Amino acid sequence: MHFPTAQAPYLAPINSVSRIMLTVQVALIPGLAALVWQFGSGVLVQCLIALVAAALGEAAMLSLRRRPAVPALKDYSAALTAILLAVSLPPLAPWWLTAFGTLFAIIIGKHLYGGLGYNPFNPAMVGYAVLLISFPQHMTAWLPPRELSGAALGFADAWTAIFSRTLPSELTFDALAMATPLDTLKTQLGLDRSLDEIQTGALFSGIGSRGWQWVNFGFLLGGLWLLKRGLIAWQIPVGFLSALFAMALIFFLIEPAVYPTPLFHCFSGATMLGAFFIATDPVTASTTPRGRLIYGASIGLLVFVIRSWGGYPDGVAFAVLLLNLAAPTIDHYTRPRVYGYPK
Repeated sequence: MHFPTAQAPYLAPINSVSRIMLTVQVALIPGLAALVWQFGSGVLVQCLIALVAAALGEAAMLSLRRRPAVPALKDYSAALTAILLAVSLPPLAPWWLTAFGTLFAIIIGKHLYGGLGYNPFNPAMVGYAVLLISFPQHMTAWLPPRELSGAALGFADAWTAIFSRTLPSELTFDALAMATPLDTLKTQLGLDRSLDEIQTGALFSGIGSRGWQWVNFGFLLGGLWLLKRGLIAWQIPVGFLSALFAMALIFFLIEPAVYPTPLFHCFSGATMLGAFFIATDPVTASTTPRGRLIYGASIGLLVFVIRSWGGYPDGVAFAVLLLNLAAPTIDHYTRPRVYGYPK
């Protein structure tokens, strides 16, 4: 009698790469919806451009490497990179800028190192950092949130603005674009204005700033859902937010006229997106429990340092990339002790 025998592993994995990537993209929906609500449909157009560019770049690189494209495209990792980059860009950024950043992320940030699982840096943040350094004028031209403008551009107007740089007759890019709250804060503090004077402006309201606090709430909601499903480890977002909150609290208590409140830091810029969706990248982040705490806390610390004394208003991308470099070393010194071996 013949009994069929299977080779190990005998239990099918619960999560596949494609399932994890799709779940993370679902978790991005609350934050994405808040971005569209506050800044208009240009966010969706940027996502479409990035998705197309990511698919083309992924297929081209796999073709050059003589590997099948369809299985790689079906793992949705390129799509996740595209969306993470697109939601970080100004909603009316020109199409070529989004396409260039996405192609750079896929080709240089991912495939140059061997593809998914081998990249030492978060590809989306590689693309973002290159765009921020190369095209600072385009990267800092955000739209006013709906709470200030009263209305946002529709999909057709945003499409025309992004592809042909044409706005409805009553609008101009110079009149429409404005700096983010973090950028405004840094610039005004550099002009020796006090925090109280700056925050009397219409851009600042509530615990963070108009528009951005809702975006951060959306990404926080999606991140908590990922934690509940066990797809990300709690140590990185907790370390990130705790360190950022603690540093902001210390300096706020020392000099409240210069340093904003901890809640302002937590609900401004890309804080929640970075804490739950970017720093938790399983390929480029630390993997040991203690290491994840150190890794997350170090990113939070660096974000505060860059925002307070650095040259850029938001420091999430650079903090993540710098800690990507340190992740292997952190893992080396925080490896759990194997039972039976001496310390």
